[in-house]
Amino acid sequence: MNTDYDGRQVVGIDLHRRRTVIVQQSEVGDRLGVTRIDNDPFVLAEQVAGWGEAPQVVLEATYGWYWAADVLAEAGAQVHLAHPLGVKGFAYRRVKNDVRDASDLADLLRMGRLPEAWIAPPATRELRELVRHRAKLVAVRSGLKAGVHAVLAKCGVSVPMTDLFGVAGQQLLTELRLPDVYAGRIASLRRLIDAFGFEIDLYAKMTGARLSTNPGYVAVQAIDGVGPILAGVFVAEIGEVHRFTRPEQLCSWAGLTPRHRESDTKVRRGRITKQGSTLVRWAAVEAVQRVRRGPIAATRARIGEHRGANIGKVAAARKLLTLVYYGLRDGHIRCLARSA
Repeated sequence: MNTDYDGRQVVGIDLHRRRTVIVQQSEVGDRLGVTRIDNDPFVLAEQVAGWGEAPQVVLEATYGWYWAADVLAEAGAQVHLAHPLGVKGFAYRRVKNDVRDASDLADLLRMGRLPEAWIAPPATRELRELVRHRAKLVAVRSGLKAGVHAVLAKCGVSVPMTDLFGVAGQQLLTELRLPDVYAGRIASLRRLIDAFGFEIDLYAKMTGARLSTNPGYVAVQAIDGVGPILAGVFVAEIGEVHRFTRPEQLCSWAGLTPRHRESDTKVRRGRITKQGSTLVRWAAVEAVQRVRRGPIAATRARIGEHRGANIGKVAAARKLLTLVYYGLRDGHIRCLARSA
């Protein structure tokens, strides 16, 4: 083991919930050391001090990577984040262990073949926490509402209104006379729904307050179908839009472009990849379903008529995400300004 190496080190880190494995390499791939540490910011910072000046460090974008990336950057390391989809091949080795995983990460970085993910700055991560937590709360509340519908179905109660939780639906639930067990369950679910509704509104206000002066946040709301909630999703999840040189790259990153498989004379294009931000895809498709006129609605109707409603929605979502790209990049959307 060469402990006197003076060149820049390349370090691979296999990060887990409790412990971390670190493999140090030279620029030509010689192994300089293997270390196992407990996950502690101070211990990790002490390790960086022994890696020489400005070491190149790579870790995978796995569970809880935020703290490790911040500690490494503050300690003077040049941090790289490996995209999980790009290193899936590790799982197919006959021998797989933490040291091999860390070594392979270092090798990919050293050879310039590392599939990198963007390291969002702390402010963007905090904004994403607000948006993602609200989305999770909405998903849980939807499950609670489905539970109310399930109880009514068991009791043979028909629901004539489209929204059971609107004014007329709430009146129906209040006036229902059901056996104690079923009535108690519905009452419990309604209390939980109200509690989750309070938290959802709170997080929507917190997100809006943070973004009230953001030019991109204001600009994308000029797009038909995009309100404050969806605009917040776009700003938080996309982050630094200038890392995309073209809107097509943003659509691909969001997983809204079809798969492409080409070999010899055969070319196959399949369904969209769905490899990207789930929230961005949801927000784009949600927005186009609200649009009733204009170019986006025309695209959805034209393609949907010939190729099916879902394909029409996805095509319209790509068109909408293109407008989002320009809104976030420029702080305004020129084609919408001209039409106004």
